[in-house]
Amino acid sequence: MSVQMVLLPVFLMVLLTIGLMFYMGRVRSRALQSGLKIRDIALNQPNWPEDAAKASNCFSNQFEIPVLFYALVALALPLRQMDLVMVLLSWVFVVSRFAHAYIFITSNHVPTRFSAYFAGVLVLMAMWIYFALRILLVI
Repeated sequence: MSVQMVLLPVFLMVLLTIGLMFYMGRVRSRALQSGLKIRDIALNQPNWPEDAAKASNCFSNQFEIPVLFYALVALALPLRQMDLVMVLLSWVFVVSRFAHAYIFITSNHVPTRFSAYFAGVLVLMAMWIYFALRILLVI
């Protein structure tokens, strides 16, 4: 598997995180321009409007489960364990994260959002199990 094919899903995850950061900044700026006082949110009080809170929470989520994805790729790539199965699972994971983020910042329908989240978790678990078995069993 080429390095480009392996890293493209990683680059998209980074793009998602950076995109959410800029989106959060824009939503927060709009909230402050509409009259929200800095002293009301200076210590991260829950006074942000709903859209700003959703953007912030969605951005924060990119530093939870995805960290395990980054670690897996960082380990599997130099160990030459990124085969077609791992790359395909990487794409499924990334699509689930984009779906999760989209649901989070739009409707925030929790059952649907959880389904996208859980799908990503299952795929990531499968990736880690597959990787561990390949390393431990020298497949």
